[in-house]
Amino acid sequence: MELIREAMHASVSDPVASSMNFLNEIAGRFPDAISLAAGRPYEGFYQTTDISRYLANYASYLDAQGVDPRRALMQYGRTNGQIHGLIARMLAGDEGIDVPPESIGVTAGCQEAMVIVLRGICAGSDDVLLAASPCYVGITGAARLLGVEVVPVPSDNGFDPESVARVAAAVRSAGKNPRALYLVPDFSNPRGDCLDVPTRHRLLEVARESRLLILEDDPYGLFGLDDRARPRLKALDTNRDVIYLGSFAKSCFPGARVGFFVADQEVVDAAGRRTLLADELSAIKSMLTVNTSPISQAVVGGMLLEADCSLRALNASKVEFYRSNLLALLDSLATHMPPSVTWNTPAGGFFAVVKVPVLADIALLEKSAAAYGVLWTPMSFFYPEGGGEHAIRLASSYLSAAEIDEGVRRLAALLSDAAA
Repeated sequence: MELIREAMHASVSDPVASSMNFLNEIAGRFPDAISLAAGRPYEGFYQTTDISRYLANYASYLDAQGVDPRRALMQYGRTNGQIHGLIARMLAGDEGIDVPPESIGVTAGCQEAMVIVLRGICAGSDDVLLAASPCYVGITGAARLLGVEVVPVPSDNGFDPESVARVAAAVRSAGKNPRALYLVPDFSNPRGDCLDVPTRHRLLEVARESRLLILEDDPYGLFGLDDRARPRLKALDTNRDVIYLGSFAKSCFPGARVGFFVADQEVVDAAGRRTLLADELSAIKSMLTVNTSPISQAVVGGMLLEADCSLRALNASKVEFYRSNLLALLDSLATHMPPSVTWNTPAGGFFAVVKVPVLADIALLEKSAAAYGVLWTPMSFFYPEGGGEHAIRLASSYLSAAEIDEGVRRLAALLSDAAA
C-alpha cells in the first residue's frame, strides 16, 4: 500500500520535529565535527558498572520495605510509578516543595509528562497553551502532536509577567481559552535565563488573576553559575496553580528515560467527588505507555537512595563541571568572535545565544559542518511563530573546555567568512 504523506497527521511533517531529526542526521553525517549543538550531559560522569550497584541499592530498599523485588522490578506495577515516595523526599529536602507522594506521576522521560499533562488539561479545540518564547521545542512538538494551539509570550528581552496577562486577555478576546503557561524559570533552554524572586511572585499572582495553570519545567535548576537560592515556583505556590515537570536526564543520566510530574490540584466531578489531578492523569498514562519501566525507576531510585534522596548532593561535581564549561564558552566567545557578533550572558544551564550578522539557517549549518567542522543549532527552531533567523544556540555541556574553545574558533571563522 502506498500512503500519501499529505493525508497523514500534521505531526509527521511538523517542522519542529523535522528540525530535531535534521540535527541528529547532520551529526551522523559529520561525526568528526565538534558539536556545539548537543545539550547532552557529559559522559565522563557515568560508568556502565554503576547501573548494577543502583539496582542492588533499590532491591535492598524494597526488601527492607517488605516488598518482593522480583515482583516490583519485573511486573507492570503502579501506573503512576513506584519511586514517587523517594521523589517526594527529594523535592522536600532539595527544593522545599512539600507535596503528597500520591500527587507525583513517574513518566518515561519528561517529554511524556508534557504530553500527559497537556492531554489532561486541554479538552476542547479552543483550549490554548501559552509559552514563553523562545521555548524548548519539545513542548511545542507535544502540543502540535495533540492539536493544541501554542501562543507565544515574547521574552527575548526578559520575561515579563504583565505580558502573560496581556496575551491571555488577547486570547480570550479572540474567543479562545488560555489553559496554561509553559516556561523554564531556571536557566531556560535556549537562553539560560533565570527569573528573579519578585518576578516569580508576580507571575503567580498573574496566573491566579488570569485563571492560568503554570507548567514549570525544571531540567537545569541545579546548574546555576552561582549558589544563590532560587525558590522554585512550585515551592512558592500556595494556590496549587503550578504543575511541576521534572527530569532525571541531566541530573542522573538520560538513558534511564525517567521524568515526573507533580499534579496536586484537586479535581471535582459533577457529583462533587474530589480527586487529585495526578490520579486523573494516570488514566492517560495507562493508555500511553501502561507504566514507566520499573527497572529504569529502580536505577534512578538506587541513585537517589545512595545520596539520601538529594539530587543536590548527587550532582555536586556536575554542578562545578557545567559551571566551568559555560564560563569557558563565554570566554571563548570573547576571545574569538568578530566585533559584529554579540551574545547573552546566561545565569546558568547548558546554553548561550549568539546573535550573528548573517542568516543562520540550515544552509549555513550544512556549510559549517562540511567546511568548518562545527555544529550548532539555529535559533529559529525555538520560535513557535517564527523569529531568531539571525541567532544561534551554542551548548557547552557535552565537551571539554579545549573542545569548546576549538569549536568556537571554527565558528568564528565561518561567521567572519560568511559576513565578508
